[in-house]
Amino acid sequence: MIKVSDTASKKIVEMMKDDGFDATQDYVRVGVKSGGCSGLSYELKFDKELGENDKVFEDNNIKIAVEKKSFLYLVGTILEFSGGLNGKGFVFNNPNAQRTCGCGESFSL
Repeated sequence: MIKVSDTASKKIVEMMKDDGFDATQDYVRVGVKSGGCSGLSYELKFDKELGENDKVFEDNNIKIAVEKKSFLYLVGTILEFSGGLNGKGFVFNNPNAQRTCGCGESFSL
């Protein structure tokens, strides 16, 4: 399962509305791809449809779609939003990551 913090939930709803998506019906697609300075990087985008290999979760009023191949890398992850002095953006608190890069956008197992 993937969890969404209160701050991230509010920001997702706002961003989805700005991009023409509806958080009550559409999905936040979270995934992992090869690349980044630590070997794997996170993907985050909005989607209106599910694929046949998607797992779906709902937390904090956000529907999350994850392809099965990415799920094992992301199980237990908490999606947060940071608006502090170090920059704004989504932060993946992933208990499976053994090493992360300074930017927080990539990791390795």
